[in-house]
Amino acid sequence: MVPTPLALLGLQSTILLHSANSRFESVLALNPPIPHAKFVLLNPRDSVIVALQDLEPGTDLVLADQSFAVREFIPAGHKMAIRTIAAELPVFKFGWAIGLATQAISEGQHVHSHNLRCDHTIDLDAIATEIPADVQPINEFTFDGYQRAGGKVGTRNYLAIISNVNCSASVAKLIANRFDSAALAPFENIDGVVSFRHGSGCAMAFEGSRHRMLTRVLGGMARHANIGGFLLVGLGCEQGTLDHLVRSQKLHQITAPGQLDADDDVDSVPVLSIQNSGGTRSTVEQGVQIVAEMLPRVNAVRRCTVAASNLMLATECGGSDGYSGITANPALGAASDLLVACGGTTILSETAEIYGAEHLLTRRARSRKVAEKLLERIEWWKWYCRNYGEELDSNPSVGNKAGGLTTITEKSLGAVSKGGTTTLEAVYEYAEPVEERGFVVMDSPGFDPASVTGMVAGGANLVAFTTGRGSCFGFKPTPSFKIASNSRLFARLPEDMDFNAGEVIEGRSVQEVGRDLFQRLLDTASGEPTCSERLGLGDEEFVPWQVGPVL
Repeated sequence: MVPTPLALLGLQSTILLHSANSRFESVLALNPPIPHAKFVLLNPRDSVIVALQDLEPGTDLVLADQSFAVREFIPAGHKMAIRTIAAELPVFKFGWAIGLATQAISEGQHVHSHNLRCDHTIDLDAIATEIPADVQPINEFTFDGYQRAGGKVGTRNYLAIISNVNCSASVAKLIANRFDSAALAPFENIDGVVSFRHGSGCAMAFEGSRHRMLTRVLGGMARHANIGGFLLVGLGCEQGTLDHLVRSQKLHQITAPGQLDADDDVDSVPVLSIQNSGGTRSTVEQGVQIVAEMLPRVNAVRRCTVAASNLMLATECGGSDGYSGITANPALGAASDLLVACGGTTILSETAEIYGAEHLLTRRARSRKVAEKLLERIEWWKWYCRNYGEELDSNPSVGNKAGGLTTITEKSLGAVSKGGTTTLEAVYEYAEPVEERGFVVMDSPGFDPASVTGMVAGGANLVAFTTGRGSCFGFKPTPSFKIASNSRLFARLPEDMDFNAGEVIEGRSVQEVGRDLFQRLLDTASGEPTCSERLGLGDEEFVPWQVGPVL
């Protein structure tokens, strides 16, 4: 379909926004807006506009041949009604219902938590009915990465100390801390020695769901393309034993192609048990010695030019605001489409922030089976929340609501645009190895550290993180590239924001901004440090998702 132009305040211009589905086509206008517009109408079907700057009461607005007055203060990023909405009738944004009015809303009034509630249903008959055409392949993009055995490519080169239980977390940290910048100065190809510590590893059923999930996460980190070598550290009496981790995850040390022969023993993986190594101090010293012996081998790997198809991009949004679904997320979706065209992979996660917009994904699933797997995960989340007295509509945080987002449906409609417009190829459990190319979904919570941990454990070698309120996030060993949804945020946090997607409402199209973003992501994959890396962030954000009782 031909996209329908969108009108901005008193300026018959349009805004280019990315779509997750052809029925979302009105959000795909062809021209960028004129700078300094006061509001944007995202879809002709919408009953609200989004303020692009604070709107004072009494301000007269003009939209096409309609004029109306602002009745009450509308903060930037928030919604204002452009027609009367009766109580219990739907409110439309992005061309879709984002909830029901809890009272009559007049033209010109603020639409937010005081008069809007979540109400979500899904059309199950429409799944897998709008599969996009295959994308035209692109072969021109490359980056410089670390080639590993088995075809994986790293964007960084770390050495990892992995604690399998919280009881050995401090020892893992003490070992890693011995390798500061001075100690690593002779090893110019090593980005650092990082410890992966967490709050679990015991008090759970052996081979139960919690055990299997944590084992997947730890195994995924050990096998990760950004990890050139690793050391496993445990206590000795924990439920999640080191031996089980090594054998169930088939772990072995590989830094570069050809370094492991078929006859090599996987038991050669370096493992330290505090109880069997003489206690804390002795274990730390043994660990330091093992790491020191690994450093020359890990350092021997050099970057080489590889195709962009070797990039696996984890997409995340945190601290979202009313601009996120208009600028940063659609721009990242445009970059995601470019990556898919290059033969790479982009991951959408945060199932709690897909709820309310899952119909945009199930419609374009490769098959009914793929769509039904996503719907099964959504149903599991409903059950999970009921069991613990939670509601999925509680997901929008205080900061999200202050930024203009009201319901989980509204948040999700903007959030899913990070995944672009291509076919949904697969749905993965948390931290499962991602093997399918193209656009995929991974089940995860909306909590940023846990969500990113799962995607990285699944193989993501780069994180693209959009934010409207200002999430200052890093994640070792995978660089986290942060994308500001508005120029005010980009100017306010210059040391934390890598990219300004606010240009989308200042005169540039989503496609233009998305292409620039894609090039910046390739530069980051080639070694250009992100803001969080310059600040030294990323050691504390490893948070495996813990589901179920602690025994």
